[in-house]
Amino acid sequence: MAAATTCTAKASTADSVKQLQYLAGALKAPRITEAAERLADQARDAGWSFEDYLAAVLEREVSARNASGARLRIRAAGFASPKTLEDFDFDAQPAIRNQIAALASGAFLTEARNIVLLGPPGTGKTHLATALGIVAARHGHRVLFATATDWVTRLSDAHRAGRLANELARLRRYGLIIVDEVGYLPFEQDAANLFFQLVSSRYEHASLILTSNLPFSGWGGVFGDQAVAAAMIDRIVHHADVLTLKGASYRLRGRGIDSLPSIRTTTPEAES
Repeated sequence: MAAATTCTAKASTADSVKQLQYLAGALKAPRITEAAERLADQARDAGWSFEDYLAAVLEREVSARNASGARLRIRAAGFASPKTLEDFDFDAQPAIRNQIAALASGAFLTEARNIVLLGPPGTGKTHLATALGIVAARHGHRVLFATATDWVTRLSDAHRAGRLANELARLRRYGLIIVDEVGYLPFEQDAANLFFQLVSSRYEHASLILTSNLPFSGWGGVFGDQAVAAAMIDRIVHHADVLTLKGASYRLRGRGIDSLPSIRTTTPEAES
């Protein structure tokens, strides 16, 4: 009699597992089956309620989906090389440690605040911008990363194709856009105007992270127009955290080179 009861129970469990597999597949949540089987014995032994068991199974599914979604968002962001805050050498930049820790909460994204990272080459600006972008992706935000030159090329192509307005509207759906290396190459007037439109379209709507080797006072030379640069900076910093990194390039450590040539911006008038 006991043996028959045991066999019946096993058959019932097998049928339930099959039904669960079917239902999980229909919901496009195949991990539910694995979580349910893994937690079943634990739930029985611990005397969980049905509600506790269901919540635990669904929690595993949600966690797995979030992790999978984050990986997809990180892959789609176009980072040059994945970086994390854990890998950053804060001993070389101790003054910004607390600011970065606060920004890592992701609150700046919900407030549509910007982050500007200024400093000489090799001080970790791109590393921090990338790491904060990965944090944003893990918080569920869509992210896009490119250099300033690449962004201008993208906007110029859209402008020539007559779809600039559509492109700017599409980019506004991204929670974070990262613009790396502002100032490494000067822009022509048309390119500067396009870049201004990108900044303006996101003002108080979505976040930007920008990195630059120049202080704001040097941006007029980059964009070829002091008025355009001033208007752009005004919109960027109105709701922004501006962090200045200092020191020598990490790439030069141990190479017997103490510093790089200083950066000086010039205008065509000054050169003539």
